[in-house]
This record gives sequence, C-alpha cells and structure tokens, in this order.
Amino acid sequence: MARVAVMGAGISGLGTALMLGRRGHPVTLFDQDAREAGADLHRDFFHWDRPRVPQAVQPHSFLGLARIVLRAELPDVHADMLARGAREHHDFDWFDEHPPYRAGDEDLVTLRTRRIVLEAALAAAVRREPAVEVRRGGRVSGLTFGPGRPVRVTGVRVGTETHRADLVVDASGRRSPVPAWLVAAGCRPPVVDSHRTGLAYLCRWYRLRADGPRDPGRVRPGSSSPFALAGVFPSDNDTFAVNLMLSTGDPTRGALTDPAVFEAAARRFPATAAWLDLASEAQSPVLAMAGLDNRWTALADADGPVVTGLVAVGDSLVHTNPTSGHGVSFGLCAAEYLATRADRIAADPAMYHVWAAGTLRPWFDDQVAADRANEQSLGGNPPPPDRRGAALAACAFDDPVVMRARARVRHLFSAPGAAYGTDEVDRRLGAWLAARPDFTPRHDGPTRAEWEALVPGRAATAGP
Repeated sequence: MARVAVMGAGISGLGTALMLGRRGHPVTLFDQDAREAGADLHRDFFHWDRPRVPQAVQPHSFLGLARIVLRAELPDVHADMLARGAREHHDFDWFDEHPPYRAGDEDLVTLRTRRIVLEAALAAAVRREPAVEVRRGGRVSGLTFGPGRPVRVTGVRVGTETHRADLVVDASGRRSPVPAWLVAAGCRPPVVDSHRTGLAYLCRWYRLRADGPRDPGRVRPGSSSPFALAGVFPSDNDTFAVNLMLSTGDPTRGALTDPAVFEAAARRFPATAAWLDLASEAQSPVLAMAGLDNRWTALADADGPVVTGLVAVGDSLVHTNPTSGHGVSFGLCAAEYLATRADRIAADPAMYHVWAAGTLRPWFDDQVAADRANEQSLGGNPPPPDRRGAALAACAFDDPVVMRARARVRHLFSAPGAAYGTDEVDRRLGAWLAARPDFTPRHDGPTRAEWEALVPGRAATAGP
C-alpha cells in the first residue's frame, strides 16, 4: 500500500484522503488552518474568516456527478449531509409528473446545500477513519526530492520536519505553491493554461421564516438582462442565496455591495424577485467575489510527467468559473480515480494525467468558451443572437425530453453535442418552435436605464 501525503483539507483533500484511507492506504492529511468545519454550521458558514477560500460563502449546488461519487464511495457522508439539512432536487421535479423512466434518470439530482455541510460531513468521516492522520495548523513549506528523470517527489516538509511519502497529492487549491517549488527544484515547468473571466459575483443569504411559505412555486432559477444575470440557490435548513453576475468593468458593480441597492436590483429579475417576496430574513451582507479565472495546471507536457510521486486534485489541477458548479464534481471524480489506482499512479503518474486530460479537460475548454461569450455579452458587445440555443433553454421547461438533455449536460454526464444533437431533441424543438413562430431570444430582466436608476447618482446619466 502506498503511503500518501495530502496537502490541503478542503473538499478535494478530505475526499481524497478518505477514499484512499478506506482502501487501506496510510494517509497523512496536512492543513494550515487549525480549524475544521464542525457541528455549528451557522457559525462556521457566516463567521469563519477564510481568506484563502473566498468561494466558501458563495452559493453551491452539488451536481449529479458529485452525488454519484458520494453515494458509491462515501455513502455515510451522503447520508450525513442529508441529516444536516441538505436537500435533493430532481430536475424533473419542475413538471407535475416525471416522464417515463430511462436509464440514468435517477442520477439527474442536485444536492442543494451550502458548501459547509459537505465539508462538515467529510471532516466527521475523516475523524472516524483510522488510516487517516490529520495534522492541522502546520503549513507544508516545501517538497522533498529524490533522484530520477523526471525528478521524484519523496515527501513534504512542514517547518523543520520531513514527512516521507510514496505519493504526494496537491489539494492546496488555486493558489498552490507547488508549481513554483517544482521549477525551483529543476523540474520542467508545469503547463498552465489560464483565462481571466472578467466576471464578478455578488450574493446575499436569506433564511425563510418558520411560519412563512417554503418556496415560490414554479419559478425558473435564473433571469437575465443584456448586462447581468441573476439566480437563486435554494439551500439547506431553509436558507437560500440570491446571486447577481456582471462584468468586472461594469461601473455599477461597487454600488451593489450596498444591501439596499443589491436587493432593489435583484427585485428587477423575476427569478430572484419571487424568492425575495417570500417571508425571509437576510443572514449576511452582500458577499462579492471577482478576479476569477479558468485555469488548467498539468504536471505533464508533451514529453510526459514533469515529476513523479506527485499529482494534483481539485483546484490545484483545474478550477473554473463557478457559474456551472463544476469544481466539487471535478475534485471528487479525480479523488475516486486516484484512490482506485493509487499504487500504480505512485509508481508512474502518466495514466492519471491522461485520464484528467481526457475526462476533465473537455469540460474546462467548454467553460472557457462559455465565459468568453458571457464576458463579451455582459460587457456590452453581445454576439449575434443564438435562436436555437435560446429556444433549447426555454423549451426544456416545457418538454421533459429536452429537460433530460439539459440535465445530462448540467450534471456532467453528456457533452452538449451528444445530449442536444439527437433526432429526438430536434423533433421536440421543431414542434415547440412551430407552436411559437414568433419566438425570438429575449431577456426578462431590467433595461440598462432601469438598472442605473437604482444606483445613487447614476439615474441622471442612464441611457436607454
């Protein structure tokens, strides 16, 4: 069995350590934060200052791929999440009745919860796992290296202490120091493909009142304007988040951190207005996140692995703009692949790099393309209208066959071309359009003039 050192106790690090430990590998999990997600979810979520994890307080929904891995590998964690208040939502719940069953329909389920619920469930499971030792409060300061071509990583350093390992797993996140350490050690540089998104997110959390309505009924989860997107994330324990996304260059972005301005703007979108009209209480200030990029960091180049004895999971390997919620699914999927082949990957990581490039990289490339289009559109330079794409998006909420295609893409089970490019979907979409000959893509959110009128000092200069 391979001795494994895991750097970082976020979701990917916890999941990797747990899956490895349950297969008999002795694992040491290092985390520089002395604190872990615990029993008081409200305190940990709203009052734990985590500057290295800015996404921790942003909305999350865990996709079907993440749920499949949890149910297969960590069923106790999945059950614990439900016990802590996470809720399961099937995409077909939009309709009064589910359509006739097809294989795979059972997996089109979103786990609606805040990130802290999954973290707490994973941390509790790790504490119960005898093969995993957790060392908190000590930052990994470097790697140790042995001979070989390519160079082999033999362990990690924490202060003056050295911890030897057959395999080191970098789960330290998007700001991982590992690439710089490898270059300093004389390795060929990792191949980094990074794309700034130019998008900013602002969210605010609310809790439904115990004596009030539980949901607004059949309301679509998102709305749009030419310059902003709005969405709602129903979550655990009667909480939900309202989220706005716009260009980082939008001159109104700073004003939206004012809760009154944020809520006034959110009420101009049907999707978010419906939830804000429920009896609810604000639980947070407006939480902003920007400076986002899509980044792929490959520890292999055209000549093969740049190092052995080391692989990356989670955001250290790939991180994407959180619009589509891919991160946790990517991290858990990589953890599962690694845990089932740890001995072979410890000897030679080439198979892991090939798997990652073939399985995760296509989704990364799709997200880069989508974000370029979003940045262009929200920045005031929209591409030509995509009538078919808009029709597919609208048709999915009327036709369960098209909804199934949409869900298979959303949950990372099928590529868009495979899901939407079938004769059946074409027939359904054709019939939908035939019944709506005047259909044109449109936005249901505010105009620019209406938007700017909400921002103090800008109403007088608002355009059409």
